[in-house]
Amino acid sequence: MNIKPFKVEEWMNAYETGARYNIAETCVDSISLDELWALSGVDKQAFWEEVCARRMTYGYIEGHPDFLRGICGLYRTVKPENIVTTHGAAGANHHVFYSLVEPGDRVVSVMPSYQQLYSIPEAYQAELQILPLREENGYLPDPDELRRLAVPGTRLICINNPNNPTGALMDEALLRQIADIAREAGSYLLCDEVYRHLTQEDVWSPSIADLYEKGISVSSMSKVFSLAGLRLGWIASHDEDVLRACLSHRDYNHISCGMLDERIAAVALGARDALLARSRRIVRENLQILDDWVQGEPRIHYSKPRAGTTALVFYDYDLESYAFCERMYHATGAFVTPGDCFEMPRSFRVGYASDQEELRQGLAAVSAFLRQLEKEERA
Repeated sequence: MNIKPFKVEEWMNAYETGARYNIAETCVDSISLDELWALSGVDKQAFWEEVCARRMTYGYIEGHPDFLRGICGLYRTVKPENIVTTHGAAGANHHVFYSLVEPGDRVVSVMPSYQQLYSIPEAYQAELQILPLREENGYLPDPDELRRLAVPGTRLICINNPNNPTGALMDEALLRQIADIAREAGSYLLCDEVYRHLTQEDVWSPSIADLYEKGISVSSMSKVFSLAGLRLGWIASHDEDVLRACLSHRDYNHISCGMLDERIAAVALGARDALLARSRRIVRENLQILDDWVQGEPRIHYSKPRAGTTALVFYDYDLESYAFCERMYHATGAFVTPGDCFEMPRSFRVGYASDQEELRQGLAAVSAFLRQLEKEERA
């Protein structure tokens, strides 16, 4: 299969480990297992004694019951039989395309978004149609434009809510409108929801799996729950054909998730209220830090995120984004992601859910680099 290089992941792989100020990371500041035990109130010693006494089999092929019940708590209508567990949300997205998309199928995907949502169906030789998200629309899909692209017979529509990299958030009314368009076209509707629940206001963020009978929700333990090291995700849907296809294809490339990973994830989801409160506090306090910084930089602008952990920041300097980010990295140690990884030139993505002091110092380093560029302009 010929597939385009995964720009954002290649960038992260090349530079992440050497960064002095990592403000490119998209997970809410990761927690240790000790922190998880403290938040959950679970008896750590009893947990490990019980787990260590178990033989290392494949475990529950379709997912540990406690893990599945924990996932259901994140939805309003999803039950354990509506879930397919995967290796991260990346594994979930790939598995949906692998299970449902064939050459010639019409697939509509938003951009900017996570590259999987358009490069994988393109690699499977789908008839790919891009729905651009525009700044003047708050990076929200234009329903009229989507309706023109999602003609009858469209196989799959792919959206991302909250959006990565912009932090735009679709409300329930817009999601229902998109679901109506998908229904008219007879299309499946995949929504990458890995940042769901990380809203800047105290509102319920609906899932497409609860709103549309052919909706497919993808999420994971990585972003919201700060446990990327578990490499656990899932697909949630009420559509029997989707579930049947995903379970059938899963036998070829997946079999099961890790027994230990699922047990730890079940503990985290059992303490979801405490973990969500921690994550929301971090993203809300840290976005205020980022917003104050943006307002203080006259040649920087953005659309303030409404949810998630990322912001797409545009700059007014004569430098393409890869050169901008590489030069800044080597000059200051500040690590962000080039906007061209998302086909958005003259911009960079900030992950603002990091440790608060690292965010402050990273943004200060970005400012120092901007002053350097201005000095060069005057020379």
